[in-house]
Amino acid sequence: MSLTESRLTRTSVSTGSRTQVTATSVTSARRGRAIVRAVVWWAGAWRALAAALSAAAEWSAATIRPAGLLMALAATVGLALGIAFGWMEWMVAGSVALLLMLASIPFLFGARSYDVDLLLAHERIVAGDGVTGEIVVRNEGHRIALPGRIDIPVGAGLVEFGVPLLRPGHTISQPLDIPALRRGIVRVGPATTVRSDPIGLLRREHAFEDVHQLYVHPRTADLPSTSAGLIRDLEGSPTRRLVDSDMSFHAIREYAPGDSRRQIHWKSTAKTGRLMVRQYEESRRSRMAVILGVAESEFADADEFELAVSCAASLGLRAVRDARDVAIVTGSEIPRVVRGRLRAIRHIPAASPRPMLDGFSGVERIESTMPVAEVCRLTAESGDQLSIAVVVVGSRVPLARLQHAALAFPVDTAVVGVICDERAHPRMQTLSGLTVLTVGTLDDLSGLLLRGATS
Repeated sequence: MSLTESRLTRTSVSTGSRTQVTATSVTSARRGRAIVRAVVWWAGAWRALAAALSAAAEWSAATIRPAGLLMALAATVGLALGIAFGWMEWMVAGSVALLLMLASIPFLFGARSYDVDLLLAHERIVAGDGVTGEIVVRNEGHRIALPGRIDIPVGAGLVEFGVPLLRPGHTISQPLDIPALRRGIVRVGPATTVRSDPIGLLRREHAFEDVHQLYVHPRTADLPSTSAGLIRDLEGSPTRRLVDSDMSFHAIREYAPGDSRRQIHWKSTAKTGRLMVRQYEESRRSRMAVILGVAESEFADADEFELAVSCAASLGLRAVRDARDVAIVTGSEIPRVVRGRLRAIRHIPAASPRPMLDGFSGVERIESTMPVAEVCRLTAESGDQLSIAVVVVGSRVPLARLQHAALAFPVDTAVVGVICDERAHPRMQTLSGLTVLTVGTLDDLSGLLLRGATS
C-alpha cells in the first residue's frame, strides 16, 4: 500500500507541474504578442505623425509669408507674456496680431476654383520678335470667386494678370503679349493662380499643367543657291578619281585582264588591232557639312556667338532648300573629369527646315567641350565622303588654328572657313586651299558668297 500511494503522489505532483508550465508558456506568448502589437501600433502612429508634421511644415512654408511669420511670432510672444505677467500692452499687441492672422485666412479660399487655358498664337518665332497669346479664366465652382492674380512664367521672367470677382460659370479672357525674345527654347507656363490677403501675410498658389515650349529660331539670311555661289553644287561633277564605269567619259586605254567586256570600244579596237576599253572619271553625290564651334573661349561675347549661329543656320537652311545632303555638327559638352580622353560631337537634324531650326534654338556656348579642330577631325572620321565642309568660328580662333582644322578633311574636300567678328570688315581670302570669309554682320555672308561666285 505504501508503494502504491507513493506512486500516486508522484504522478499527481508531476501532472500539476506540467499544467503549471503550460499555463506559464501561454501567458508569456500572449504577453509577447501584445508587446509586438503595441510596438507596431506605435511605429505606425509615429510614421503618421511624422508625415503630418512634414505636410504641415511644407504647407506652412508655402503659405506663410515672412510678414505672416513675424505676425505669428508677435501673437505668440505677446499673448504668452501678457497672460503670464499681466502686461496689458503685450496682450493687446498679441490679440491684434492674432486677429490679423485670422482675418487673412478667408482670402485663401477658392484658389482651385479657376480653370485656366493658356493659348499662344505661334509656337515658333524668330529671335527679336514677340509673340501674342490669350489667357482664358473660368470659374468652375458653385460660389463666387474672390479677386485674385495669375502668374505666368516666361523663361526667367514673370507675367502677372489680375482676375476680378467671378460669378459661378463666368469666363473672362485677357490678351498675353510677350515682348522680343532672344534665341533659345523658352518655357511658357504653367499658369499659377495666386491667392493672398491685402497685407501679404498668407499666400496660396495652384499651378496648372498647361506648359508651352516656345522655340525662338536664330535670324537667317537669304543666301544665294549653293549651286551658283562660292559653294558650287558638286552633284554629278567629275572628280579626279578614274573608274571603269560612270557617266563622265575620260579616255580610252588598252584592255587589262578583269575589265568588263561591255566597256570595250570597238571602233578604237578596229583601228589599233588591240582591245581598247573606255575609262571614266568618277562622279558622286555631293555631301556638305556645316561645323559650328561652340567653345566659350572661341568667341569674344554672346553677340558674336549669335552671329555665328545665324551664319551656320543660314548655310544649313540654304543647303536643305537646295535638296543637298547636309550634316550639321557642333561640339558637345564633356565632363571635366574625362576632358581630353573623351571626344563627342552633336548632330542637329537637317532633314527639313523646321527641325533644323529647332535644333539651332537649343545651341549654347559650352565651357567644357572640344576645340573646333577636334570637332572637324571627328567629323572627318565619321566615314562620310564630304565634298564641302564649312567651318564657322568666332574671332578668337586665329587663321593658323583654322588652317589646322581644315587639314583634318581629305584633300578632295573643299573647306570654307567663316570667321564671325563684329568689329571686322567683310573680306575673303584664300590660304593654301582654304577659303576664309570674315563677316561682321549676317548680310555680309550673302555678299561674300556672291562675290566668290563671280571671282
